[in-house]
Amino acid sequence: MALFDHLGISVADLPRSIAQYDPVMTALGCTRRDADDSVSWSLGEEELILFPARDAESGPHEHGQVGWQHLAFAVDSRDEVDRLHAIAVEAGWTAVREPKLYPRFNERYYATFIEDDNGIRLEFMHNPPRETAAQSDA
Repeated sequence: MALFDHLGISVADLPRSIAQYDPVMTALGCTRRDADDSVSWSLGEEELILFPARDAESGPHEHGQVGWQHLAFAVDSRDEVDRLHAIAVEAGWTAVREPKLYPRFNERYYATFIEDDNGIRLEFMHNPPRETAAQSDA
């Protein structure tokens, strides 16, 4: 069983958010489905859904306050982290942290953080198991 079934995010401007999320979610291999007042992307049974906020003036979300912190997507390589970062920035996301190693987590942890117009922060990260990292270095 998956850890999450779906994640819903309220956004101030649904068309603008679709333009930001669609290239990223498509690059992650997700399938898009449009509905009357929402749009979703799924990969298997897991789904990310954007909804228009009830009060568009209530945002943007501020990182570090109560609520959303970030959502991390695990990817297969550092090159994939770099590729997704470039796609997101091209789609209008703000680079919070450029792709780099995070030795404070471990010597293999490579990630980037991006933020959309709503203050929603995503992370693309590659953290191979120690054995796999050692084998790929050989």
